[in-house]
Amino acid sequence: MAWPTAEVARMSGVTARTLRHYDEIGLLPPAWIGTNGYRYYEEGELLRLQQILVLRALGLGLPEIGKVLSSQVDEVEALRGHHCRLLAERDRLDALAGTVARTIAELEHSRRDGRPMTINRPENLFEGIQPAQYQESLRDFPELAEAIDRHTATMSDAQIEAGHRERTARMIRLAELMAAGTPADGEPVQAETDAQYQALAGLRAVSAEEYRAMGRSCVENEPWRAAYEAIAPGLAAYQRDAIEAYATARLS
Repeated sequence: MAWPTAEVARMSGVTARTLRHYDEIGLLPPAWIGTNGYRYYEEGELLRLQQILVLRALGLGLPEIGKVLSSQVDEVEALRGHHCRLLAERDRLDALAGTVARTIAELEHSRRDGRPMTINRPENLFEGIQPAQYQESLRDFPELAEAIDRHTATMSDAQIEAGHRERTARMIRLAELMAAGTPADGEPVQAETDAQYQALAGLRAVSAEEYRAMGRSCVENEPWRAAYEAIAPGLAAYQRDAIEAYATARLS
């Protein structure tokens, strides 16, 4: 059997635009192209797409995924390897759930006492949180994801980890501002949003509308929303509103 792009997009949840992008970079060519110009995918391509999505969920960038897939010889052995990675990811999520539970307890305790939250061991906030969440959240922005992949390909593991921790720290700072009742268009929040925007703009031009779309994805894209909500309930909508205010005031 063969399935057209639209059907593969429906089944997998990957946009047709992303499938075209995967074809353009040689990661997932279709089985064949019809006389009508439509791309068609057969079972082999669907299996390859499954592996791509699993590896994306595990935090690998597109260049790394291409290398992994090109080095595979046996599909069963490859799937066993992916299965081991998924089991490790399950353990990571268990650790993340524990991290969030501790943070919730500390925030609730500080609110009852009417004092700011004190973080005795900041590293505990990051336990279980890894870049996979951010890579997966960019699936609707393939051009930006590609720019990030190109940039991270030149970085060391330590630099990538430092960048990830800074992004998570920014989310935590936003959560603290939200808990303090700072409006999303307030100056402290907008300063954090500007730092986020400048980091993206340093990789490629980001228009006001694209930045707004990214803000909406904080709520509408499940992996992205989960990453924010893991820090604090309501943070995804708070970030969306902050980006909307920033795009209106500074980019329009």
